[in-house]
Amino acid sequence: MKKVKSDELRAEYRREDLGQGIRGKYFESYQKSTNLVLLSPDVAKVFPTEESVNEALRYLINLAQRSVNLTTRSTGRAKKLQTG
Repeated sequence: MKKVKSDELRAEYRREDLGQGIRGKYFESYQKSTNLVLLSPDVAKVFPTEESVNEALRYLINLAQRSVNLTTRSTGRAKKLQTG
């Protein structure tokens, strides 16, 4: 059998050549270093890119923080804004 140079790929690999795999070997470290979220198909149609999702969530966070600040004031101004 001809030896393969280390920088060349074989035309075909057999399972035995790869050794025994360990299921979940990197699962814990992967979970700690990533924060992946699966979007529902209908949501993914509206937000097709990572940037669009992040922008929408940042806007929602900002809006939520502003609305909390409005309702916590003691001047009663928030009630006037909500009904007006």
